[in-house]
Amino acid sequence: MSNEKQITVTSPLLPGLDEFQGLLKEIWDSKWITNNGQFHRQLEKELAEYLKVPYISLFTNGTLPLITALQALRITGEVITTPYSFVATTHSLWWNGIKPVFVDVDPANCSLDPDKIEAAITPKTTAIMPVHCYGKPCDTKAIQEIADKYGLKVIYDAAHAFGVEVDGESILNAGDMSTLSFHATKVYNTIEGGAMVMKDEQTKKRIDYLKNFGFANETTVVAPGINSKMDEVRAAYGILNLRQVDAAIEARRKVAKRYRDALRDVEGVTFFDDMPGVRHNYSYFPVFIDSEKFGRTRDELYFEMREASVLGRRYFFPLISEFSTYRGLPSATRENLPEAYRLADTVLCLPMHHELSDSDIDRVLKFFKKK
Repeated sequence: MSNEKQITVTSPLLPGLDEFQGLLKEIWDSKWITNNGQFHRQLEKELAEYLKVPYISLFTNGTLPLITALQALRITGEVITTPYSFVATTHSLWWNGIKPVFVDVDPANCSLDPDKIEAAITPKTTAIMPVHCYGKPCDTKAIQEIADKYGLKVIYDAAHAFGVEVDGESILNAGDMSTLSFHATKVYNTIEGGAMVMKDEQTKKRIDYLKNFGFANETTVVAPGINSKMDEVRAAYGILNLRQVDAAIEARRKVAKRYRDALRDVEGVTFFDDMPGVRHNYSYFPVFIDSEKFGRTRDELYFEMREASVLGRRYFFPLISEFSTYRGLPSATRENLPEAYRLADTVLCLPMHHELSDSDIDRVLKFFKKK
């Protein structure tokens, strides 16, 4: 490993310590540290306004809203989903006793290919769970048309899609529900945390019951809920991070521009450009390596960078469908998922965060120069 400064694939957005200590003092004085306190309520209100969504419910991480959405919508049987995602997407189905059915992805956005969905629908299918991969919007219109045709629910895993909009409309409003992750690695974080977006007040009330053991009041439990509330400390941290997230996204945009300008003419390297009408959050910068044209495989490049203390990430490799829990499923084969396997075998996410300096970016880009 090189003695040079390590360049990490991501870096957490942190609020100012002095500001945070001021809010901590308020929490300490009030002694209200969890259970829908003032900062929890304030963050829900501010996030709903920032994200342009009608209702939002905070969670202690990004996996529990997925699990809870499936419970709230009473999803059973089979759910169509993508193998090209983080394992939490499919684990949420497994924990609810639901069979995942993998459908191939569209290489144009690495998200579920709507043209492949209908062929995977069976009498047991109850829902579709797409992922806005890398924060790039799914074809929500086509997916909704299929869902409406077959009477299916749609739950979007929007873990990567904080603040993403299409023609001024939040993509979090698509489908029946959307879920977010506020993990430390995300564009916006509350250290650990997450949220669910829903369309009406009644659904929010039900979700808020479910994430608090099912309590409707002190003596009434209306459902077999779990405990997945966000505490006051992380809510306060989130309030402060919301004030600086736009500046962080702009810094990420500039990094993406530098990468694109430098890699545009590098043979064997492809990447995504911005989509027309989309407000992107630049959460990741994946490149795809054609080893014959580039002269090295993705893995050779990955380990070469790592030796020089430049940490990329093969995200998503391996596919969820290759993990032991899922690889025996009929839909998990390479023949059924050719594009997903091709992408997983060639993807490398370059360092992407708000603190990358010009010299950091130069160090990343030197691995793409001809030797």
